[in-house]
Amino acid sequence: MAAEPMAFRTSYVAFPTRDGLTVAGQLRVPLVEPGAAPPQVGAVVVCHGSDGVDGRGGFHISALNAAGIATLEVDMWAARGTVRGAAGRPSSVPSTLPDAFAALAFLARQPEVDPRRIAVAGFSWGGVVSLLSATRANVAAHAEPGTAFAAHAAFYPALWSYNRAPGHDFADLAGAPVLIQAGGADAYDDPEVCAGFLASLAPADRARVELVVHEGATHAFDRDLPAKVITDPYAHKGKGGPVPFEFHPQAAAAARANLVAFLERAFAG
Repeated sequence: MAAEPMAFRTSYVAFPTRDGLTVAGQLRVPLVEPGAAPPQVGAVVVCHGSDGVDGRGGFHISALNAAGIATLEVDMWAARGTVRGAAGRPSSVPSTLPDAFAALAFLARQPEVDPRRIAVAGFSWGGVVSLLSATRANVAAHAEPGTAFAAHAAFYPALWSYNRAPGHDFADLAGAPVLIQAGGADAYDDPEVCAGFLASLAPADRARVELVVHEGATHAFDRDLPAKVITDPYAHKGKGGPVPFEFHPQAAAAARANLVAFLERAFAG
């Protein structure tokens, strides 16, 4: 007989970062009956894209919670008073790395969460956060002692930019597994970029990275909202230009299942 699904509760929380900001987020952890011992589940820090918290996180959080995984979706823009979209976001992704590592430390203190089983997942900008947080250099710079991400999951994280754009150094990984899910029709990259990204990694780093390309899927293929086109200077391998966002139900469902399976494997290991 299948186990009963775990009940979750929602809280809205805030916590400080090492650079003096206060980051808010939605925390979902198992509901614990009075007097019962907390279950100590795995958890995921969820980092949004340039449009802010727009439903992509929620699309995956529902499946993560159903699998018994706690979540903390952070709002990096509110902490900085920025507007949504490419024009108003911070000047660099590395400036938001402290948010993810502060969220890791916050989750590690929650009685319902196993501090050894905390991952990070993100979309576009947040996907870059997820990848950059996997390097030893960024762990050393930002992680509180005794904390570490157990896995990194990145959705369409502008693969052309690594080891090219300032601050996007992706090498000498700390050791946790990495899952990248990209769209085959993503305007940030071209079809050769994904293969080239993997080929550029040192063998030890390549062994930790899994890449899934969803054919025919655009950037933000898991955004279940009306299609739109944005303009981003990071698009088209840094040349800038239009970027279509189109929901792709098949790719979105597959990516969500891949994420849950990847984290279950990582947490079991």
